[in-house]
Amino acid sequence: MGNPNDRAPLAERVEQLLAGEGPLPIVAAGDPVLRQASEPFHGQLDPALLARFVEALRVTMHAAPGVGLAAPQVGVGLRIAVIEDPAPVPDEVRLARGRVRQPFRVLVNPVYAPVGGGRAAFFEGCLSVPGYQAVVARHAEVRLTGQDEHGRAVDEVFSGWPARIVQHETDHLDGTLYLDRAEPRSLSSHQAVVERWSQPTPEAAARALGFELP
Repeated sequence: MGNPNDRAPLAERVEQLLAGEGPLPIVAAGDPVLRQASEPFHGQLDPALLARFVEALRVTMHAAPGVGLAAPQVGVGLRIAVIEDPAPVPDEVRLARGRVRQPFRVLVNPVYAPVGGGRAAFFEGCLSVPGYQAVVARHAEVRLTGQDEHGRAVDEVFSGWPARIVQHETDHLDGTLYLDRAEPRSLSSHQAVVERWSQPTPEAAARALGFELP
């Protein structure tokens, strides 16, 4: 028999999640919610409940810690995600990866499209795939459209690391994990990345592990 919560209306499921204390539990790879296209948001949560849910996503993202969190990662199949990156990295990493500070944002019904043909490949990880990282080649610059949590239109170009974050989180809303786009031979434990592959770029890892970079 299936879990009754899987059939509960979205608002009811969110209320159940928010009834607990502290950060929300993060769903791990293997749960079907991470492999399903999320339902576009069109008022399934009233404004007060939406605000509470967004705040819970923010708290959970900070506690993990991470730089983005999509609703499916807490078991809610709605096209909502939050992002924020204080970018506490050395200058050489910031310059190589285009990692600049990204203020807190709420993305509702986001869709991205590449701007130009540039690609950038770096290690990235995922809160739903704990303990591992892999190199993913992504668009260097994307145009993101959608809405914010107040229903205002969003039409913005992201580049560098913020572009990577919005692609990663929007992919979650389409049922795609970063591993689906990763270079398989680059897959490394978090410890290995810290000890061996923490350079600003993954060139050394590509040579040693035998994979191509764009």
